[in-house]
Order: sequence, then structure tokens, then C-alpha cells
Amino acid sequence: MAVKKILIHSIVFSPDGVSTAYLYNDIALRFREDGYEVVVLTTTPHYNLLSAELVKQPLKRKGFGLFYESDFKGIRVFHVPQKKFRSAILRIIGFVYWHILSFFLGLLQKNVNLILSPSPPLTIGIINLFIGKLKGAKVIYNVQEIYPDFLINQGKLTIKPVINFLKWMERKVYNNSDAVVTIDDIFYYSIVDRFSEKGKLIIIPNFVDTDLYRPLTHSDHKLDPHYFQEKKTCLKIMYAGNIGHAQDWEPLLEIAKNLSSQDVEFYVIGEGVMKSYLKEQINLLNLKNIHLVSYHNRDLMPSLIAYADLHFIFMSTDMEGQGFPSKVYTIMACAKPLLVISGENTPISNFLKPVQCAYMINEKKIEDQCSKIEEIIKRLLNDKSELLNLGQNGFIHIENTYSKNIVTKQYVDLANKILNN
Repeated sequence: MAVKKILIHSIVFSPDGVSTAYLYNDIALRFREDGYEVVVLTTTPHYNLLSAELVKQPLKRKGFGLFYESDFKGIRVFHVPQKKFRSAILRIIGFVYWHILSFFLGLLQKNVNLILSPSPPLTIGIINLFIGKLKGAKVIYNVQEIYPDFLINQGKLTIKPVINFLKWMERKVYNNSDAVVTIDDIFYYSIVDRFSEKGKLIIIPNFVDTDLYRPLTHSDHKLDPHYFQEKKTCLKIMYAGNIGHAQDWEPLLEIAKNLSSQDVEFYVIGEGVMKSYLKEQINLLNLKNIHLVSYHNRDLMPSLIAYADLHFIFMSTDMEGQGFPSKVYTIMACAKPLLVISGENTPISNFLKPVQCAYMINEKKIEDQCSKIEEIIKRLLNDKSELLNLGQNGFIHIENTYSKNIVTKQYVDLANKILNN
């Protein structure tokens, strides 16, 4: 029996250090473990470039520098050069170059049975439909973020003809793929009416690597004591991730200001476009209780999560319905509770409420949000015991439903079903 071959086509993959890359690293490895030949088509690392990972997975120049090749644990990976250019024109040129070269590199792959790709971008789905048609391969499209809705709600897309074109492209991808995977009920019901065959759309949630993300004790920490001192009485509240527009940073600043005399400290770990603004506001308001710390490698994330008593995610109202922060899974897997600002019937609210592992703030006005959070924090300063119960609820839920082994198997099962049909 011939070995089945899958082409994973993603804008990010190892050694890039972002959540979608980690997700698809594990999916690729699961397909290989289940007997598939796996090849990956991606970019050069440009979202979160980690020098230590590049040493472990060096990129070799190919085709006179037109593209690169690397080996990820026995999986062949092709990288099309990409950079985070400041110039919009250069970014567009790089984006077009990636699509064109990806198309031809995809065509050069022999005996491909299946193509799997995550959004964003939406255009990757179109490229894969063409490759799939020419290669006689099945196509699965994975909706991690809903486009063009995401751009429209951010206010970054207002030109009507462009919106109409992207919506047309979205329908093409959905209705011409052999299957479309989305990550939760909210996403499902947001897009299901855009399908002529609704049976093509299925839900497979994201997952967490429970081998890496697990409960740690304070003695297991591997953190720099200069930034992370042992503070037994202090309530430590943390955000670790991309410091961007998806989060609302105003409540953090307001709460930190109002609680400056209390034994509570806030930690914001990471990089992103809003970091300079946050740093400026912290200095302007003289907020000594907010610690802004640089990005830490993924291997240190369990230690970071364990260090804090509580982890906050304050969703922006413009973005809360369009995405689901993957850090929710990792925090829960480490048996830590969450403090979340998000509206009713958003992906994060609907996921967390039944689990009872988070303090959910659904109020719309910032003064109401801050008042409720300050009340919670003052209560916890007197007694932290309820945090253990919340953390344990989340840990059990992840172990039973969202572990890496359980969810990656669903991708392989879907692929087998499509290819067998």
C-alpha cells in the first residue's frame, strides 16, 4: 500500500516561535507518526525569530537563494524568504513573492494526496485550491481567524470593492475545499451560512502540549530572579504573549493606578506593536506595580505561568469575536486561573464559563470592568485559596478534552476519511 503524502502549507512553522507554528509543528509530527509522508511549505522565520531554534534547525540556501530548506525532526521544510518590512510596498512585494514561489514549490512536490493549511491569510486557501486541482490532491482549510471579518472589525479594511473581492474569495475557499475546519462553536455559526454544503464545515479545537505545559511548583521555576523575585504575600497577576491590538490595555493601567498602595503586582511579558505605548503610559503614570519584561522562550513559559497567581486576558471589543487566544489552553494546562474581560457570546467567554476556571468580566464600560476586577483582587489579597480550585478545574478540562494527543488524532482521522472517500 502506497504511503499517503500530506503537504502542510502555512505562513509560519518551526523555527518561527509563534503559537500557530507550534500548533502545526505538532500536527505535522502526528501525521508522520501515523504513517504519512509529510512535507511543509512555509516562510523563513520572521514573526518571532529565535536564534537558539535556528541553531537546532538551520536553513540551507537553495535555488540560488530563491528559497531555503530545513529539517524539522525528519520532516522536510521549504522556506520562502519573508521579512517584517516597515514599508507597506515592500511588505506587499514580499507577500506576492511568497505566494508565487509557494505555488511553484507546491507544484514540484510529487505524489501529494492532501494539502492542509491554516488561516491567515485567506489567499493561502486560493493557492492551495490551484495546487490541489493540478496535483489531484484533496484540500483542507483550517479557519484560525475569520477573514475578511477580522480586518473589517479592526477598521483596517474599508474599501468596498476590496471587501467584496475578499468575501468572494472566502466563499471560493470554503466551497471548493474538501473540508473546512474551524476551532469552536462561535466560529462555526459565524461562517456556516457561507457554505453551499454545510457538511464540509467541522469543528476541531486547538490544543495544548501537555508534555511541556504542566503544573509546576515554585521550586521548579527557571526564571531570572532579577525580574521574578519570590514574593509570597504579593498577589502576582500576569499577561504573557503578544502585546498587540487584540488586547485592551486601558483597564490594566486604570486598575494598577487604583491599586498602587495594595500588595499586588502586574507582569506583562512579550513583544508587540503596543509595547512602546504601554511603556510610555507606565512611565507617564509612574506605575511601579507594572513590570514590562521582554519575550521569554517557549521552554520558560510553564515557569512564567507557575510564577503568577492569576493570568489576565483583556480582549479588545473590536477583536473579541474574531479570535481565540491560544494562551488560554496553556494557562489551564498549568493549573492556573484566568481573569478575562470579554463580551457575552464570544469564543473565549463561551469556552471558559462552563469550566469554572476563570473570573469573567462581561461589563462593557471600563469603570464597571475595573470596579469588578478591583473587588476580586482585594478579596484575593485576603484569601488566595479559591485560586487553587479554579486552576484545578481548568487543568482537568484540558487533560480530558484538549490535550495534544486527543486533538491531533482528529486531524489525522479527518484526513483518512477524506482520502478514503
